[in-house]
Amino acid sequence: MKFAGLALVFVCTFGGLLIAMHFDMTKFMHLLMMILGAMPGECVIILGCAISAFLIANTSETIKGTMKYFSALSKPEAYSKADYVEMLSTLFTVMKLAKTKGWLALEQHIEKPEESELFKQFPKFQHNHHAIVFLCDYLRIISLGNDNPFQIEALMDQEIDGIEHHEGHPGHAVQTMADGIPALGIVAAVLGVIKTMASISEPPEVLGKMIGGALVGTFLGVWFSYGMIAPIAGAMSAKAQTEVMYYKCMKVCIIAFLNGAAPQVAIEFARKLLPHHLQPSFLELEEVLNALPAPG
Repeated sequence: MKFAGLALVFVCTFGGLLIAMHFDMTKFMHLLMMILGAMPGECVIILGCAISAFLIANTSETIKGTMKYFSALSKPEAYSKADYVEMLSTLFTVMKLAKTKGWLALEQHIEKPEESELFKQFPKFQHNHHAIVFLCDYLRIISLGNDNPFQIEALMDQEIDGIEHHEGHPGHAVQTMADGIPALGIVAAVLGVIKTMASISEPPEVLGKMIGGALVGTFLGVWFSYGMIAPIAGAMSAKAQTEVMYYKCMKVCIIAFLNGAAPQVAIEFARKLLPHHLQPSFLELEEVLNALPAPG
């Protein structure tokens, strides 16, 4: 859908231009060739300066994160419904073991989660390094004796805020670049005007083409910014929020359990937090949880 939207930007831009020219293909092709002729130089100025400024302003970690978040165009959400079902199944098994055998029974699993037979039942969650570290760290704190839900929730909120800032920064950085591109389009246009003024003795038809080529810079700056780069930044930020939702879901479940809810009820708290298109039904999730082996 994202790629279809980008394609529609091209169709609507040049389709609208063709309509405005009353379907005069001769004039349309003449104008299109003028735009295409000016594009290489204008794109080097606009996009080259924008990317250079992006590299100056951001750390290598943010740049790598930005490359990763370009996947938002093909996969707009970080986790699927199946991923959430597996995560909830993991939490249910952990809470059931803690309730029946005590928090200390989790010690062998949380110290080396990559070797834990409990976590091996849920391979996607086990191989999600950041998520399993997040869960095991809090289970370790609780097993050491601090099971105060208010303190744990406050600490979780601080960590999730940090995750949200970290995951959201690539989208913010690309949006900042998009905000500056129209101004870089003006820079390209001004350079074109300077070039035109240096040839002021040329006949009007030559000057007209040169001025038209200069204005292509303004067109491209605004078009790239609002038609492409800013929407991509929005898609990145939206995907970052789906990454954060995963951790919020774990937090709600753990805090509900610490407040005295039974494992099944704590799982319901987390399930109800999920967006409707990712939320398994009560019966669907219950069937999965009932099929899980008894934790040992």
